[in-house]
Formats: sequence, C-alpha cells, structure tokens
Amino acid sequence: MRRILILRPQPGADESAARARELGLEPIVAPLFALRALDWSPPDPARFDAILFTSASAARLGGDGLASYLALPCYAVGEGSARAARAAGFANVRAGVLDGAALRDLAERDGARSMLHLCGRDHAALEDVTAIPVYAADEAGGLPPDAERALVLIHSPRAAARLADLAGARRAAIRIAAISAQTAAAAGPGWRSVAIAPAPRDEALLVLAAKLCQTERP
Repeated sequence: MRRILILRPQPGADESAARARELGLEPIVAPLFALRALDWSPPDPARFDAILFTSASAARLGGDGLASYLALPCYAVGEGSARAARAAGFANVRAGVLDGAALRDLAERDGARSMLHLCGRDHAALEDVTAIPVYAADEAGGLPPDAERALVLIHSPRAAARLADLAGARRAAIRIAAISAQTAAAAGPGWRSVAIAPAPRDEALLVLAAKLCQTERP
C-alpha cells in the first residue's frame, strides 16, 4: 500500500505531497486546520537580541511587522522554517533541528539574552522568551471516510489530538506515523500501529512513511 493521508495545513500539505510523490507514494491531502494571519503590534526591536521561529507559518504570515526585525539574528526550527524566514527577508538565519527549547538554547549559546518568539496562537511556551502570536490555525475539514486505507501522517500534537477526536472508535483500524514522540503521545492509545520519525522534520517523516508502506499491508 502506497497511500498516505496528509493532515497538515496549507501550504505545508502540498509541500509534503510533492515530497511524497518523489518517494513513490500516493498522497491524499485533507488539512484539519486552516491558517490565517493575526493582527499584532511589533514591540521595539531594540529590546531583543534574536528572533525565534518554531514554524514556517509564522514567517509566512507575520506580515509587515517582520520588517522591524530583519537586522536581528534569526533562529528557526528545521530547514523549512529557515527557508521561510529567508524568504521573508531575514539574512542571518540559523536552523536548529529539534524543538523550540533547543532553538532557544542555541541562541543563548550564541550570546542572545533577550529573544522574541513569533509563533502561532496555539504554541508551546518557551521559558524566558517573549512570545507574540502572529497567526492562528482554525479547525477546518474532517477525516476522510476511507482513512483506514491510508497511513495517516501527523505533524503536530494539536493535529494528533484532533485526529483522535475525529477517529473515535475507528482508531483501531488506522495506522499513524508521527513527526515526534510528543506528537504520538498526543494521539493517545488504541491505534492499529504507531510509528515515530527519527527526526522532527517532514522529510524524515516521509522517508519513514515510504518504508512503512513497503513493509506493511492494509
């Protein structure tokens, strides 16, 4: 079976689908959330030593307010977020590969003492970091009726929790692959099978999906 179900919001869902096709997979795109920009007031950039992005969506949807911070060092989780930051105009971008806490620690090792985390409305708080939501992910869509016939990819704990609510008793027939252990834990128990990507990146999750689709049968 080569079919996978991608639940992440756009435009990330189409990016994952393109990578999946390159791996010989058959992607079905069914986002559980829709992204929208939020109004926000940029604080004085002189207060901060660095900008943190834990999501590419913050860089894509931050709007004109990002211009105030383009001269600051920028730290992004994953190469996807780093690319989005560069596209937004940040020149000094460093990518981390784990999570927000590791990103904060990386910035601290580089000498940053005051950091601004531009993030989604639903985000994990980072200790000693100022957070400002610049986008929201609103619930949208639902679980396709034939989800049992695909390997379901989960890119965030919030998506995992919503998938669990939508699946209900169907979860016993659904196979899931999660981008991280935290995301898998948010899905809860009772799934037909659960696999976790070796690194919290879309690319790693898709490589895992390709391997699972080669070895598992519906």
